Amino acid sequence: MTEKDNRAIAIWLLVCCAMIFAMVVLGGVTRLTGSGLSMVRWEPVTGIFPPMTQAEWQQEFAHYQASPEYQKINVGMDLAGFKQIYWFEFAHRLLGRAIGVIFLLPFLYFLLRRKIEKPFIPRLGLMFVLGGLQGLLGWYMVKSGLVDNPHVSQYRLTAHLAAAIVIYAYMFWVALDLLAARQRSAPGGRHASLRPYALMTAGLIFLTILSGGFVAGTKAGFAYNTFPLMDGRWIPDGLFALSPLYRNLFENIATVQFDHRLLATLTLIAVMAFWWTATRVPMARRARLAVHLLLAMVLIQVTLGISTLLLHVPVSLAAAHQAGALALFTLVLFASHALRPYETAAVEGAA
Repeated sequence: MTEKDNRAIAIWLLVCCAMIFAMVVLGGVTRLTGSGLSMVRWEPVTGIFPPMTQAEWQQEFAHYQASPEYQKINVGMDLAGFKQIYWFEFAHRLLGRAIGVIFLLPFLYFLLRRKIEKPFIPRLGLMFVLGGLQGLLGWYMVKSGLVDNPHVSQYRLTAHLAAAIVIYAYMFWVALDLLAARQRSAPGGRHASLRPYALMTAGLIFLTILSGGFVAGTKAGFAYNTFPLMDGRWIPDGLFALSPLYRNLFENIATVQFDHRLLATLTLIAVMAFWWTATRVPMARRARLAVHLLLAMVLIQVTLGISTLLLHVPVSLAAAHQAGALALFTLVLFASHALRPYETAAVEGAA
């Protein structure tokens, strides 16, 4: 295995990461447009083709008309309206299948040509397994809305989102490992002490994203559309109205939105504190770049979040906010990786 092989594999993984990024954003748009329950059947193989004829469209529409969502929410919707929501969900499922193919075929090629270093083979195999399980989890999520109450479970929705981000992060990290595999290791410098803070910040960002999943799942973003106060209060009424107490964190709209605001604020403070500390320590150029980009992205993300709330969740802004969350998470992972000890070989002077 050569450095050229590692670079080729890393580029392939980064392409897959970009597709997963698009998948997460498209999933958000599917949710925002109310399209997620438009396809009531799961056909992993034959489902790659949309309806081609008028008769096929009528048959697909008939399946939807028998679903609780049509009968209780979209009753009276015509075929043209059905097509609008169908295409979002179809594109989401098709992209998921495309990711599987784009991952599997190059993986088999690299494997058969013995271009993958042995320690990386099980890691790449695990990615494929996790991707398949993610598809099953997606259908499990959709099934929760194909019952008497046509509402996707916020628990399953957030689990589906979390799994996508975990796969994305794992793939991105392995790609960075491959790009750095030929770099000579060196003892940790002063900047090495920043890495635990970077990882803790990554954990906080991940938790904030998950809280956003519950905001989406409960449609909490459509309530309390003022900032910084909620219904004229810093702490809204009814924050712990449900029993048992833990249900409020996941089912109470006021609590779900309050938690997301609180976590977002803590994320902003954490990133600013991390940036302030990092800029006073000598570190590699790419680590310093990552830290600066992280600060810029968290400011953009907070602005997008507030704007989305104040404007009552327009699809374009909400999708940008979701994309911004994953971009922020990507940058904190990049910063964490760049602060590894081998980077001290390229340390520059303190700013």
